[in-house]
Amino acid sequence: MIPPLIVEQALDVGIQLIAITDHNSSLNFKSVKKAAENTTLKVLPGMELQTREDVHVLCLFDSVDQIHTLQMAVDERLPDLKNQPDHLGEQFIVSETGEFLGREERLLLNSTTLSMTEAFSLVESLGGLFIPAHVNRKAFGLIESLGFIPQDITVPAVEISRHLTPAESLHLFPQLANYPIIQNGDVHRLDEFLGNLWFDIYEPTIPEIKKALKYQNGRSFGVSSHNNTI
Repeated sequence: MIPPLIVEQALDVGIQLIAITDHNSSLNFKSVKKAAENTTLKVLPGMELQTREDVHVLCLFDSVDQIHTLQMAVDERLPDLKNQPDHLGEQFIVSETGEFLGREERLLLNSTTLSMTEAFSLVESLGGLFIPAHVNRKAFGLIESLGFIPQDITVPAVEISRHLTPAESLHLFPQLANYPIIQNGDVHRLDEFLGNLWFDIYEPTIPEIKKALKYQNGRSFGVSSHNNTI
């Protein structure tokens, strides 16, 4: 997707906060952040990390330095396999205006050798937010892949896919009752923004979001059927 169009679409549906979470990559974050300059949209750096267990995890941060450190760790733990664009699609790197800058030659659609525990410890040490993604999905979802939520990590929240409500997810997966449940757009196309996750926070930062997930100090969050913030 083109950075200025991402920003435009997010604002059009009333979204004030997004995170760029490409698969095992953070290379396009700066371009989207720059495209959002002089707008009301806040862009957080992030990554959808694929662990050794074939589980997708959202890793969210505040700073470029944080995501850069995670990227270096992922680069070291990602198998050195070459992408096949004809079969798996291109992995473009673009500018803030969407101009072609280059392509990632190594296959990103792969599991790293980082375990869930290792990934969690690294993200936590960097001050980031570690959230298992679309846990209900058969492909790369935590519950379907492992059958349980590991007890040796402190998961601050779990994300469900767009195809069910939090209430439905609790009915299908009772073990989620012990965790805050969020729902993001998991946007791969411009028409996939949801805008139904909202936070009542003082500023759009990871520490504030962590407080909201715990309902601390007047912060809160919720998932609605209406377009608010994500």
